[in-house]
Amino acid sequence: MIGGMQPDGAVCSRASCHEAAAWRIDWQNPRIHTGDRWKTWLACEEHVGYLRGFLETRSFPVRVEAFAGELDEAAEVDS
Repeated sequence: MIGGMQPDGAVCSRASCHEAAAWRIDWQNPRIHTGDRWKTWLACEEHVGYLRGFLETRSFPVRVEAFAGELDEAAEVDS
């Protein structure tokens, strides 16, 4: 997903995965994201642990919750 635009149907942010998103992973890189700026990745059931671990290994603040099918307008979604 580029520039916060969401394609038809939300898909997992893991490279080469095209499965439907079931989880929302919000994260910050404290060195470059200040204040209330968070990035969002979406994850399928298979990749939620991988993506969470990738971020936690780098000591980034991470919030994971079930993906309800919609993103708020402020979400910066990366794939």
